[in-house]
Amino acid sequence: MAESNQLIDLVHSRIDDFLKTRQPIVTSISPDLTPLVDFSRQFLSGGKRFRALFCYWGWQSVGTGAGGPGTGASVPDEGRLGAVISAAAALEIFHAAALVHDDIIDNSDTRRGAASAHKLFEGMHSDNGWAGSRFEFGRAAAILLGDLLLGWSDELLDEGLELAPDSSAARNARDEFNRMRTEVTAGQYLDILEERAWLTQPEAELFDRALRVIVFKSAKYSVQAPLVIGAALAGAGRDHLDALRAFGLPLGIAFQLRDDLLGVFGDASVTGKPSGDDLREGKRTVLIALAREAMPDAGRRHLDALLGDSLLEPAQIALLQAAITDSGAVEAIEDLIASHVAEALAALEGSPIGAEVTGRLVELAETVTRRAF
Repeated sequence: MAESNQLIDLVHSRIDDFLKTRQPIVTSISPDLTPLVDFSRQFLSGGKRFRALFCYWGWQSVGTGAGGPGTGASVPDEGRLGAVISAAAALEIFHAAALVHDDIIDNSDTRRGAASAHKLFEGMHSDNGWAGSRFEFGRAAAILLGDLLLGWSDELLDEGLELAPDSSAARNARDEFNRMRTEVTAGQYLDILEERAWLTQPEAELFDRALRVIVFKSAKYSVQAPLVIGAALAGAGRDHLDALRAFGLPLGIAFQLRDDLLGVFGDASVTGKPSGDDLREGKRTVLIALAREAMPDAGRRHLDALLGDSLLEPAQIALLQAAITDSGAVEAIEDLIASHVAEALAALEGSPIGAEVTGRLVELAETVTRRAF
């Protein structure tokens, strides 16, 4: 735990230092652009830093840490960590960009218990009495903030790649980052597609289509890609990267399945989002696919009629939650989470990853899949 906290502190520091270098570039254009930096800081100040941790342990698994190959010894000094800390920080900035855009797409008013980016810009518009629609301004400004963060994540990654042990390692890490960026964008499109196209798809395909969204929108970029980027940056060979992929993908699926449960049943004080938010947004998740399969026709029609209604009342949310639970879908998701975690852990057996790092990855697997409601 102390080692993870130390690493998180280093990532925080790297992000802060990076933003300090970008602030004068932005504000020299106009002081009106100060909110872009201020809101960036706000969205980058919190979070559990799971992606940064997976990136670090992917790097450490190759043996670039202070204690030798895969030992998982205490965190080396920041100078020796420069490449992976920059890469880990770049992943966190990329994640922030994705959240800003995701909140726009989902019309989410909150993020981590506070106002989402477009709501912050709406507030600026209202407070200053500007012309036009505050909603249009908020949406447009937040899109640009997300774009800015995407560009910055690329710049910070490049700074880390300059510190890679050799050009081949840097090129491999860049390739993995680029692939991640493409996959998560494709996954986001598939997510919004399923919210609208599900009605025209064969019932038998809805589960697989929902699982495909999980894989590309979340599982790869939340767990698998950070692990592989970190390891590639350290010069890992193909067998080593394949072992991390085999661990990271099923764990990433389990991570998102847990998140889907939280999106329906989560306590707002824990998740930072209103309870049942995914129901209001109409998310066609694996949970919903399983619930629909098990429901009688009348229950399925009722679920379909209410899912995606942004004005759902708490009583309606409670009824939907009860119907989903009664269908057995929650138990089925818990079984899927357990089986995917078991698959991930099995992938570590006999792998080239050392015992100490394996232990850290097992701990992380527990942490990211056992989050409470």
